[in-house]
Amino acid sequence: MDASGALEGSSVVGLPAAEIAARVRSGELSAVDVVRAHLAHIDEVDARVGAFRVVRREAALAEAHAVDTALTRFALPLAGVPIAIKDNVPVAGEVMTVGSAARASAAPETRHHEIVTRLRKAGAVVVGLTRVPELCLYASTDGPGTVTRNPWDTALTSGGSSGGSAAAVASGSVPLAHGNDSMGSLRIPAAACGLVTLKPGRGAVPAELGADGWSDMGANGALATTVADLALAHAVLAGEEPGPLPAPDRPLRIAVSLRSPLPGTRPDAETRAAVDAVVTHLTAAGHTVVRRDPSITTAVALGGIARWMAGAEDDAAHLGIERADLLSRTRTHARVGRVMRRVGMLRPRTAERFREQMVAFFEDVDVLLTPVTNGPPLPARPWHERSFMANLAANARWAPWNAAWNLAGLPAAAVPAATRPDGLPVAVQLVGPPGAEGRLLWLAGELERRQPWRRYAPVFDPTASPVPAPA
Repeated sequence: MDASGALEGSSVVGLPAAEIAARVRSGELSAVDVVRAHLAHIDEVDARVGAFRVVRREAALAEAHAVDTALTRFALPLAGVPIAIKDNVPVAGEVMTVGSAARASAAPETRHHEIVTRLRKAGAVVVGLTRVPELCLYASTDGPGTVTRNPWDTALTSGGSSGGSAAAVASGSVPLAHGNDSMGSLRIPAAACGLVTLKPGRGAVPAELGADGWSDMGANGALATTVADLALAHAVLAGEEPGPLPAPDRPLRIAVSLRSPLPGTRPDAETRAAVDAVVTHLTAAGHTVVRRDPSITTAVALGGIARWMAGAEDDAAHLGIERADLLSRTRTHARVGRVMRRVGMLRPRTAERFREQMVAFFEDVDVLLTPVTNGPPLPARPWHERSFMANLAANARWAPWNAAWNLAGLPAAAVPAATRPDGLPVAVQLVGPPGAEGRLLWLAGELERRQPWRRYAPVFDPTASPVPAPA
């Protein structure tokens, strides 16, 4: 490659996924050059962020070469797009640890998860596996010897459990990353790292997470810096043909709720102001906004918590991890789950009844608008060394807004909406009835047009200037 080509390859870092794919399809860029440039950026920044557990250098370059030489390259919607995969779904040839040191010496996976297959068939290149907390249980991402940090402020967590994926995108290491969400594990990291994401509704995207996806609360999705990229990734994951998002045929009726599902907690002033700012934009766009709180009862909350607790025991057994090899907080988590199961708290009817009630809630409103978190991210620290109760309390106070929609199996998006006085991003949540993924993406796009957000954390922004070396 000549000097101009080298410049082209380095400047590709920071381009949206849709633009990278278009330029690779046309032959203006090669997938190999795109991947090399992103690998070089990962080398520059990841020591300060800790997003990746594995960087697949040789494998990624081989996948990129396959894209460049494919006869179907011109038709691949994600041609040459570097992507990161969360370390809780199988990637052939790689060890899947799900954040547990007990899995570090496990045999490499022999097959791809269906969502990895779909991404690769679309032309995406898997550059690495991202870090997760053990068994993906918590809203911060850390483990023995490692803490994944928020690119916006490395003293803070990037969230969890898709915290490695969110940190990878917010630092510019990849334009897209896979994640999944059983209690908010896409939306919480997206909110913490200034990204946009969509938790699909039940059945929209193949799940197959752990033993049973925490009683079917889990959903696979993507993290992105633009709604166009998110919509493209969602279409690929859902097995749909990518295309423009259809606008609704009338103004939307949008409910707004600021009543926290967890009594005794409330969103802080900056979060409330962000919701109010979105309401102003929605009203100016001609939509109707009403104040209405969904009924999330104690029984509903306990139903979600019971599935979260029992999921630890189920997934450990599914992965062949002995209880004694789990971290202390995880062992306690699993023990509580066993008790909850024994006393009959995992009742299928709880989820079914709540879904029915929420479908009825959306009979006369199209979208629900809420916060994603109650305040700024938790500190970046080895939370795995702290007690189960300390983790439970911190997670519940910070992010109680998300789990109900996993229990109901409804689609929910997180969208950047404002910044705090210190520059940290603030997000809002959009929730819809079954099948409303397209509506949520369209509305997120409208908000992006009316109040554009910064795509990358300032210190790591590959579009601004060279990333400074650590002091």
